[in-house]
Amino acid sequence: MNDESKPAMDVMEIQKLLPHRYPFLLVDRVTECVPEKRLVAYKNVSVNEPFFQGHFPGHPVMPGVLILECMAQACALLGYTSGGISPTTHVTYLMSIDGAKFRRPVVPGDKLVLTIEVVRHKGMVWKTRGTATVDGKLAAEAEYLATVVELGKI
Repeated sequence: MNDESKPAMDVMEIQKLLPHRYPFLLVDRVTECVPEKRLVAYKNVSVNEPFFQGHFPGHPVMPGVLILECMAQACALLGYTSGGISPTTHVTYLMSIDGAKFRRPVVPGDKLVLTIEVVRHKGMVWKTRGTATVDGKLAAEAEYLATVVELGKI
């Protein structure tokens, strides 16, 4: 495993790796990345997010499934930055989410910090653990299983 940290990534660098685009690109910046070990990123939660129009009017709360998606996208970024996987030839597919728990609401104005740690990595299959925090307090957590597949093979 490589212990060397990679430089931070802004949204332009993130878009070179992830196929997601607005309004479904849910990672704004990567602040720390140690390939095959750990990635820390964040999502700035804005009142202008389209999902707040209906979730919930007068009491905006970020949907839990989108918090899970934020962490899943950060997991994919960790896989792509861990070497040898090109987003031009491969895509990351989520296989399972286990133990998802939501601890507190995420609301407009929050900075959602996403921390991803590798639990296991064998071949093209990655098991990771993700946490999402706001102001150092746990908002959500889950374990992810994902695979990297050559484009056009499924």
